[in-house]
This record gives sequence, structure tokens and C-alpha cells, in this order.
Amino acid sequence: MAKPFHELRERLLRAGVAPRHVRRYLTELVDHLADLTAEENGAGRGREDAESAALLRLGGVNELSKAMMDQRQFLSWSVRAPWVMFGLTPLLLLAGAYFVACLILWSGWKIFLPGADTPFARIDGLAILYFGAGRLIYFSAPVVIGWGMVLIAARQRLKAVWPLAGLVLLALLGGTAQVHASRSSVASGAGDILMSFTFGSSVQGIFSEVIHILAILSLTMLPYLLWRLRMARTVST
Repeated sequence: MAKPFHELRERLLRAGVAPRHVRRYLTELVDHLADLTAEENGAGRGREDAESAALLRLGGVNELSKAMMDQRQFLSWSVRAPWVMFGLTPLLLLAGAYFVACLILWSGWKIFLPGADTPFARIDGLAILYFGAGRLIYFSAPVVIGWGMVLIAARQRLKAVWPLAGLVLLALLGGTAQVHASRSSVASGAGDILMSFTFGSSVQGIFSEVIHILAILSLTMLPYLLWRLRMARTVST
């Protein structure tokens, strides 16, 4: 009895139906199937015969899946507007994370290093934890957001094009992001802090940023590739 519903679940997810709608639909089908099985039992059939007859009355996978796939309102936003889920939304989340990281840097500068020209100076005590929180957000944001995209792609059985495009975009932005903070040299930044997304001006700087891009891309893409490999093996077996 579980096998038809497992096949139905996979078919709906691959067709782009949102997971929440799939769960609700399958729950309703399970309840309906239980009612039909009880009716068949009441008509004098044995347990196995009652279950088989109830499944026939409920309908096949093709009919049950078509009832959901024909209704566009049940499709997930990852299918209806993939550019929003894997382009715009990650960018907004990354911008928010970088804003928080820069706010921590700026406030820590005012609190712990009020007389310094730059917050990128030697620190100790509580300042290490305070600035460390900002660094953690700054460096981990592209990876964490990328993992969230991978989770969405895995849950909704999405094709590779949009998730991979989103991961590449995150890696490029995360690898080229630079924060400049100086009272004497950053006159145009808000609160003497300026963020830019450019490659370094030297060969060494470019090489460092390429390594950073590849590191982010590897950390985010590896779980997605492993999931795709697992799904391919499941289908082949």
C-alpha cells in the first residue's frame, strides 16, 4: 500500500508540485484509502482483497498525479519563478548578512577601537568574540545560503540548471566581496566602511579571490552533486 503513494509522491515532486501540497494530498489519500478499505472489509472481503479493491477504487498513479499537476496553483515558486528562488532571494539574503556583518564591524570599531584609523587592528578580550561573530557571518553566509538552495532543490527534485546557476552566483559574490574600513582612506563609505565586489588589483589578489570562489563553490556544490548521484542510483535500481 505504501509503494503506490511513494511513486505518486516522487512523480508530483518531479512535476514541480510544492512539497506542502504533496504532503496534504497524500494525507488525504491515505485517509480516503482507509475509508474505502473499511467499506470493502464491511462487504465481507479479507484484508488483502479489501486493500486491493480499495486501491482500484481510489485510482492509479497516473490519474491521481494528473489531478494535481493540472492545477498550476499547486506548483512551487521554484518552478513558477526559479529566477526569484535561485537568483533574487539568495542575493537579498546575502546582502542582509553582509549588512549585519558590516554593522558588527562598525559598532565594534566604535566600542573597542574608538581612536583607531581602522578596525582591522590587533584586538584582545571580548573584542575577539565580538568581531569574530561578524567574521563568521561574513565568511559563512554564502555557504549557508547555498546549502539552503541545495535543500530546496533536493526537496523539490529540481533540475540542475537554476540551482547550479544560483550557486555559481553566490560563489562569485562571496569570493569577490571586500570590506574597506578606514577613516582616512574611505571617505565615501557609510560610517567609513565600504564594501565592493571586484577582483584584486594584483596577481596575488586575483589568485586569492579565485581560490575563495572555488572554495565556496566546492562547499555548496558538493552536497548537491552527491544528492544528484544518489537520485540517479535510486532511479537506475
